[in-house]
Order: sequence, then structure tokens, then C-alpha cells
Amino acid sequence: MTFKELGFSELILESLFYMGFEKATPIQEQAVPEIFAGHDLLASAQTGTGKTAAFMLPILDKLSQMKRDKTTALIIVPTRELALQIDQQIQAFSYTTNISSIPLYGGGDGQDWETQKKALKSGVDIVVATPGKLTSFINNKYLDCDGIKYLILDEADRMLDIGFYDDIIAIIKKLPKDRQTLLFSATMPNKIVKLSSEILNNPKQIRIAMSKPNAKILQAAYLVYDSQKVALLTKLIKDKPKYKSIIIFSSTKKNISIIIGELKRQGIKASGISSNLDQKEREKIMLEFRAKNIRVLVATDVISRGIDVKDIDLVINYDVPRDAEDYVHRIGRTARAAASGVAITLINEDDMNYFGNIEKLIEKEIYKMSVPEELGESPEYNTRKRRNFGSRKPAQRGGGKGRPNNNRRR
Repeated sequence: MTFKELGFSELILESLFYMGFEKATPIQEQAVPEIFAGHDLLASAQTGTGKTAAFMLPILDKLSQMKRDKTTALIIVPTRELALQIDQQIQAFSYTTNISSIPLYGGGDGQDWETQKKALKSGVDIVVATPGKLTSFINNKYLDCDGIKYLILDEADRMLDIGFYDDIIAIIKKLPKDRQTLLFSATMPNKIVKLSSEILNNPKQIRIAMSKPNAKILQAAYLVYDSQKVALLTKLIKDKPKYKSIIIFSSTKKNISIIIGELKRQGIKASGISSNLDQKEREKIMLEFRAKNIRVLVATDVISRGIDVKDIDLVINYDVPRDAEDYVHRIGRTARAAASGVAITLINEDDMNYFGNIEKLIEKEIYKMSVPEELGESPEYNTRKRRNFGSRKPAQRGGGKGRPNNNRRR
């Protein structure tokens, strides 16, 4: 279905034309008519499905046709990076309109606060904000919420994971009850269903099934002990000189400094990004990484969703994510558009059951290898429940150049 068939005004269609957008994605086809009809919405769709446009385009269309003298739309997101990205997309989508927007986020200096405060005072149509910073602006009476007609919560599951439930409820209590509320989440756990029952009014529900990882991603795993991880990591990167853009995901901030320190000692140009850095530092690192001035980016899951970096050659999971769907988000950073990519996961003994959950989710058994012989023996692969996804291949020494690992459970 085309955007014209969805009923957008000529003003928005003109912006989409300049951006080269013509056909809607499934989430857009289903969400846009419900939003145009004024319904509250509970929608589940993973990153990369076009959900930002799904909720933003109809809101922009509505705003372009109404008189606006106060902030009218509020978008709440879990991270500063996502706030900036959505604000940039709003500016692109509203190119032919006079709609204004601003991102509010923490982690910057006092000048950022003053700049954001000044923008709010002068008047802005759309605010994109993280919960903590939004609460500060509301409590200091720099943001007038009386005119809010549209509330969007994006990546709601991630916000609850971080612990923003109380902040979200407190913010919503200060908004007009007569509003349209849209809740978008990559996953639909019970806590999201509970939140939706508290803040949505007779919502329409949309669920776009989680896509399996792109078939162009070559997935593999190594069975490792923790003491072997860093050495294996540096070997993998050194053995792939043609890979110019690599992301390493770590579930903990502590490991980031350990990984970066070793990579630099090995002469590999690497930088890390986590919530410990202020916004300007994070933006600078991301800019350098996009420009290919940094070969390896070591990060927490802060960049696994909602951040679009093109031409990622390799994704390495330093550890197995506890949530199986986070694995799909992580490796989805590679093989975007028409490109191919590689995703490698390091599995220690404690993470084997979690990796089993991942294979169950994606309905595929991922090829597993033992570490190269010079790093020692690998642990035996063992999960509590057997899974049957077709033929099994034995793990092999050193990426397949040696004897099979016959310790695998069969």
C-alpha cells in the first residue's frame, strides 16, 4: 500500500516524495489508519520495521492541519540516542511544514539545559524526551503540558527494563486526560500489558511478529571459558583485516573498559560507549564510528535498538544476552539494506541455557566452534532441554580447521 492510499495530505506526501518513500511497511499499513481514526494504540514491532514513521507521520499530518499555540505532541523514549534519532526523523518528515520539535535528554552540560529551556519557552510543537529529563522540565514548570493532545511511548519495554515505570506514571498524571495515547514496544511482556491497561483507553492492538534474523547474516558461536574471551576476541578481529566496521556488545559497562584496553594494546583502534559517558562524548564517538575513523565500537545494549549505523561488517556478542529477543536486535545492526554481515557469539558455561532460548526463538541451531587450540580446551555444550531444528553439526577446533569437539551433547 502506498502512503497516498493511506490518506496523507499533500504536504506530508511531498516530504515523503523528497525522501524517496512511497510504499508503507506492514506496521505502517496497520497503525496509520487507527491513528488517523483517533484510537489509542498498543503496538508491538521490532526495530527496523518502520515504526517511527508509523506513529510520527499521522501525528505530523494532524498537526499540520490544526492551530498550534502550545506543545501538542509528547514522545517519551528510553535513551538519549533514540530521542535524537526520532527528532532528526521528525525534521525530515516535516520538511515541507512549519512544525517544530526538540529533544530533551540528560547527560550534557549546563549549556544543553539552557538551550533546551530557551527552546521550550519560545514554543515548540513536539517534544521528544527521556523520562528523567522530561520530569525535571515539568517540575520546574518549563514545559506546559496543558496542550498535549498526543502522547507516544516508544520502546516502552526498554523503559520498563531500565526502571522508568514510576516516572512514566507520574508524567502521565500531569497530562490532559483527553488525549490520544500510542504505546509502541519491541516486545509484549506482561508488564507492558499491565502498563497499557493503566494508560490506554480501549486501545486497538497491533502485533507484527518478530522477524527472524536476516538470512544474509552468517551466525556462529564459540564455546569459551571467561578467561579465554579477551584473547579470542582480539584474534577474531586481527584475523579479519577486511572488516572495517565492528560492534562488540557487552551486557556490562565494567567489561567495556577491559575489552577496549586489550584491543588498544593489540594495536586495534577501538572506543566504547555506555551510559557512563555524557551526551557530547557519545555523539562524538558515534560520529567517528559512522565515518569509519573508529574500527571497533564496544557498547552496551544502549545502541542495540533504534540506532541506524550502515555497513557494519561484524557483530560480536561478548556475552549472551539474557533476553533472547535482544540477540535479534543486536545482530540486526549488521546486514542492513542489501549488505551481508557476520554475527559471532561467545558462550560460556553460565550462558548456555540462554543461548538455547535464542535458538528456540529464531528456530535455528547456530553453528558452534571450540576455541583455537592455542587458547586451550572449550567447555562442553550442554543445555537442560534438547531442541530439534534439523541436522546437527559438530563444533570444530579453530573455526573448523581441526578435529571435531565430540563433547557436545547429542
